[in-house]
Amino acid sequence: MTSVQLGLWVVVLLVVLAVLFDFMNGFHDAANSIATVVSTGVLKPGQAVLFAAVFNFVAIFIFQFGVAATIGKGLALPGVVDVHVVFGALVGAISWNFITWYYGIPSSSSHALIGGIVGAVLLKAGASALVLASVMKTVIFIFVSPLMGFLLGSLMLIAVSWTFRRSTPSRIDRWFRRLQLVSAGAYSLGHGGNDAQKTIGIIWMLLIATGYTAVGDSSPPTWVVLTCYTAIALGTLFGGWRIVKTMGQRLTKLKPVHGFCAETGGAITLFTAAILGIPVSTTHTITGAIVGVGATQRASAVRWGIAGNIIWAWILTIPASALVAAAAYWISLQIF
Repeated sequence: MTSVQLGLWVVVLLVVLAVLFDFMNGFHDAANSIATVVSTGVLKPGQAVLFAAVFNFVAIFIFQFGVAATIGKGLALPGVVDVHVVFGALVGAISWNFITWYYGIPSSSSHALIGGIVGAVLLKAGASALVLASVMKTVIFIFVSPLMGFLLGSLMLIAVSWTFRRSTPSRIDRWFRRLQLVSAGAYSLGHGGNDAQKTIGIIWMLLIATGYTAVGDSSPPTWVVLTCYTAIALGTLFGGWRIVKTMGQRLTKLKPVHGFCAETGGAITLFTAAILGIPVSTTHTITGAIVGVGATQRASAVRWGIAGNIIWAWILTIPASALVAAAAYWISLQIF
C-alpha cells in the first residue's frame, strides 16, 4: 500500500470515527430533547424519540455553519491540526461520552469534543497553537448557557403563571400539553442545529488539514452536512434512556406547563448561540432551564444534590477529555 493510499484510509477511518461520535452525541443527548415531554406524559418514549429525531434532521434547512466554522477553523492555528490531533480529539470525546452515558450523568458532548481538540493540540504544539479567544468564548458559555436557560425558564414560568392566573389547572394542563409539542420541536431543532455542526466542524477540520478541502471555503462539503445530520438524528432515534430519567424525573417534578417553559427557555438559548456561532452544550442549557423552572415554584422542588453532581461533571468534562485526547494523540503517533 502506498503512502497516499494509507493516508486516504486514515482519513476515511477518522471520518467514520467522527460520524460514530455524532451518533453517540444524538444517543447521549436524546434526553435533552425528550426528557421533559416524556416525563410530563405528553408523548410516549417511542413517539418522543421519533419526534425529536425528525426535528434534529430538519435543522439542516434552518441553520448556517457558524458553529461548524468555530470548531473547524477557530480553535487552533492553521497548519497545527493533522490526523493525529483529530484522532486524539475524537478518542477523548468519545471516551468521556461513554463514561458519562454509562453512569447516567448528563455531561456535554460538545465540551468533550472541544476538550479533546485542546488536549491534542496542547501536547503537539503548546498553548500558543490555540486560538485562545475562541476557546475562552466557549469556556465562558459553559456558565452562560445554563444561566440563560435558568433565567429564561424562570421568566417564562412567571409570565405564564401571571397570564393564566385565573384559569383552572385542568384547562392549563390541556393547553400546555399541545403547546409543549411546539416547544419540544423548537428545542430539538436547536439541538440538531448546534450539535450536528460540531461533528461537521471536526470533519471539516480534518479535510482542511489533509488537503481535501480548501481552508478558504465558506461551507463544508454537502456530503459531510448530510451525513452528520443523519447520524445525530439516528442517534436520537435510538435514545439515551439512562439520562432521560435523571433529566426528566430526578431533578424536579414537571407538568406540561413546566416542560413548555423549560424547553422554550432552552430553545431560545440554543438559537441565540447558533446564530452567534458559539458551540454550547444542549445538556447544560436544558438542565439550567429545568432547574430554573423548578426553583421558581419553590427552592425545595429541585433536588440540589443531583444538580451538584451534574455541575461537577460539567467542570470535569474539558480537562478529562483533554487528558484522554493527549494520550490518544501520543498513541496515534506510534500507530500511523
